[in-house]
Amino acid sequence: MPSLNITSEIAGQVWKIQAAVGQSVTTGESVMIMEAMKMEIPIEAPRAGVIMEISVLEGETIKEGQIVARLEV
Repeated sequence: MPSLNITSEIAGQVWKIQAAVGQSVTTGESVMIMEAMKMEIPIEAPRAGVIMEISVLEGETIKEGQIVARLEV
């Protein structure tokens, strides 16, 4: 099955990881929440699929465009 990278649209800090490896997610479902500019910003699944990998840890600082998870679609 093809996979799709989930990336961060903005630099910030991972506040809460909400999905687990092997979990099915729907389009638009929040995979994790990051904190940037004193706001909580969800990172959402761009398509329905299964989370195959989570590439970051809670508390980690991430860059704009960084891959944070991989989704099998």
